[in-house]
Amino acid sequence: MKPVLVDSNVLLDIATDDPHFGEWSALTLGRLVNGAVLIINPIVYAEVSIGYARIEEVEEALPRNLFRREPLPWEAAFLAGKCFLRYRRRAGVKRTPLPDFYIGAHAAVAGYRLVTRDPARFRTYFPTVELIAP
Repeated sequence: MKPVLVDSNVLLDIATDDPHFGEWSALTLGRLVNGAVLIINPIVYAEVSIGYARIEEVEEALPRNLFRREPLPWEAAFLAGKCFLRYRRRAGVKRTPLPDFYIGAHAAVAGYRLVTRDPARFRTYFPTVELIAP
């Protein structure tokens, strides 16, 4: 089974027991863990870490035996920049590349599927990435 990059919003839904997406996120990850390698990168780790006071808590929430950690490939950084430029040219208001661009580019460059509960930007800027979304 093709590896799956896990978007931080899925992990945060589970950690915060989000009333709208918590159940979907937990069930989806539970289903994927049995047949796919789950990947996180430093961007995902950073976004999830905001909810924790200590790194030990983050390590417990994102155990290494469950989530394979990968660096962001240089090619993904380049692609994120190009997609962000398209976003700005379409009148996007953010001034710096958003984490979603880095996450989507990582999935695109590595050929991973992406589990996210917010697929709109990924569908627009990374149409080749197979999404797992509600």
